[in-house]
Order: sequence, then C-alpha cells, then structure tokens
Amino acid sequence: MRTLVLNAGYEPLAIVSFRRALVLVMNKKASVVECVDDDPVWAASGSYDRPAVIVLSRYVRMPRARYAPVTRRGVLRRDGSRCGYCGKSASTIDHVLPRSRGGKNSWENLVACCLRCNNVKSDRTPQEMGWELRLTPAPPRGRGWTVRGAERSDPSWEPYLATAA
Repeated sequence: MRTLVLNAGYEPLAIVSFRRALVLVMNKKASVVECVDDDPVWAASGSYDRPAVIVLSRYVRMPRARYAPVTRRGVLRRDGSRCGYCGKSASTIDHVLPRSRGGKNSWENLVACCLRCNNVKSDRTPQEMGWELRLTPAPPRGRGWTVRGAERSDPSWEPYLATAA
C-alpha cells in the first residue's frame, strides 16, 4: 500500500509507503487528507487510519528542473497505448528517426507503435513510408510525470495529480 505525499501547497511531491506516511503523521510533520476505509493499521496502542494521501505541514522547496526520464512505459503512457501511425493498440515503441540514422532516445523521437507498423516501418522514416504521425511527440508535462510511481496511481489520487498538470 502506497501513500501520496503532497507539499504544503498541495502539489504532489512523492509516493511513499504507508508506514513512512504514518510516521510523518505521528510526528506531526504531516496530516491525513484521505484515508483508506475499512483497512486500519493495528498497533499495540490501538488502531490508526491507513493514509492514502497526506499533506506536509511545512513547505518543501523543489528544484524546477525536474524532468521525466524517457522509458518504454512512459512513452506508452504518454501516447495512451495507441499506435502513433495507425491508432491501434500499441505494445512497442518506435524511433521516428531510426537509431541507425542518428535518432536519439528522446521524448521527441519516440512514439508508441503497434507491432505490425513497427515491423513494416523497419529502418525507414515516416516520410519515406508516406506515413503521417497522428501526434507530435513531445516531453510530457505535469507533476504526475515527475512524481515517481504516479503511473501506478491509486484512484483516490487522481484529483491531486490532475490539479498539478
């Protein structure tokens, strides 16, 4: 069970274990915003609500230069698991400019791709194939991308991750 940690300004900061979140709450460094119903944490001194979302009592400064690392899972998530060429369900990623021609592993050069389009395109560019991209590949924006683990989010976190975008 994981817990979303919000800054004092309600921006998402991190995802921690519920034990770490409970320690922050007990030490009065955070307060519970939402808890998991019907699943308390039992201790020798009683039971506590299991936190799903907590907010820190003091503001923590975060560097502005946070970026999302390029990963296969991230590219598929950014493109909604839809092929950038035909729109079908995607299971692979494709370099728009092939690596053999100097294409880099960057957000601007990678798109989600179905297996069929990936095999047909092979080592060519979309222009050589006469294909057009359905979307322009770009780095993802929003705090939901810079908070580690947010891609496997709990449904109760959605309002907090959506306001940060």
